[in-house]
Amino acid sequence: MHPAISIQLRRLAIIFSIALLIFLFGLSSKAVEVVYSDGFYQLSSVAQRFFSALFPFALGDFLYAALIFYCLWSVFRILRKAARKQLTAEARFVIPLRFISFSLILYIVFKLLWGLNYSRPSISVRLGISNEKYTTKDLVLLGDFLVKRVNLLDQQRKNQKRAYTITALKDNAKIAYDKLAKTNPFFSYKIPSVKPVMFSWLISKIGIEGYYCPLSGEANLNMRLPYMDLPFVTSHEISHTLGVAREDEANLIGYLVSINSPDINFRYSGYYTILRSVLFEIRVKSPEDFSRLLKEINAGTLADFKAEQVFWRKYNGDMSAYMGTALDKFLKINNQKKGTDSYQDIVLWVFNLHKQEIITASGTAVKTLQP
Repeated sequence: MHPAISIQLRRLAIIFSIALLIFLFGLSSKAVEVVYSDGFYQLSSVAQRFFSALFPFALGDFLYAALIFYCLWSVFRILRKAARKQLTAEARFVIPLRFISFSLILYIVFKLLWGLNYSRPSISVRLGISNEKYTTKDLVLLGDFLVKRVNLLDQQRKNQKRAYTITALKDNAKIAYDKLAKTNPFFSYKIPSVKPVMFSWLISKIGIEGYYCPLSGEANLNMRLPYMDLPFVTSHEISHTLGVAREDEANLIGYLVSINSPDINFRYSGYYTILRSVLFEIRVKSPEDFSRLLKEINAGTLADFKAEQVFWRKYNGDMSAYMGTALDKFLKINNQKKGTDSYQDIVLWVFNLHKQEIITASGTAVKTLQP
């Protein structure tokens, strides 16, 4: 056997063994939470944020761009050599082995930096939120509850609407996280690192509101979003930096943080976002109640719904549908069997979170909304 092939085989065997051990470790959700999510990751993620916070730009965007460039350049070099008939017989074996090794290295890096959090137990269990199913009647009561809250906040914020800077979003989110951390250390958020994405036009075109970069530990935001979306998206993306990997659970944390913020626009963003999800489900299950609730929503909030629709119609083309399919497959691979349908699980948790309030206050006006 040629020495180059032998070296690549030995290297691949070592890398594969490491990847296999990580995979097997991920099968134990309890071990992942104790050893990784509440242990190693809490140290590594803070170190990542400390380093990335030193850069004024989204370091993750730069690293992703560099990785894509490296992959494309490597493919180009191989194709050029093949076209010139410069590939040796040994190289035809070595190149596939290198490709497999490189793919496994990416898997290992992803899992160690963040991906193992997909295997931890549900955050809803940790927060003591029930998974009890709701009926269509319960769903409509939740819709009534949220409409009242959004309407009141819309009235209170009329003179406080504002376009957020990235610094204001980061600072206000940090205040809300710190507030919740006083009663639950899970919400402890050290060394904030929140950055605007560098390629916001492209991100908007794809249909992405924000994302967490495992390579840099940053929460990256699409600052082109309508103002009412940004506070919730910020809270959502920061939750990923705390080790909340699943999207439905990140929505839950984003909601809890937003509605507990001293900033009225953060609270409005939290209730507004979840109301949107609830209305979507009510429209499917009870069109009559959907029509009724829509008539009860303040003009200001209806204008926000319209602005959001116009925004996505402007940017979100065919690529968003493609990325939606890709995201669905990615979520299913990472222990979310329902794929993008898991985004709607937030409705279940929000109902159980407010169940007692809904039962007590159903049919009565919400008088006050202190954070």
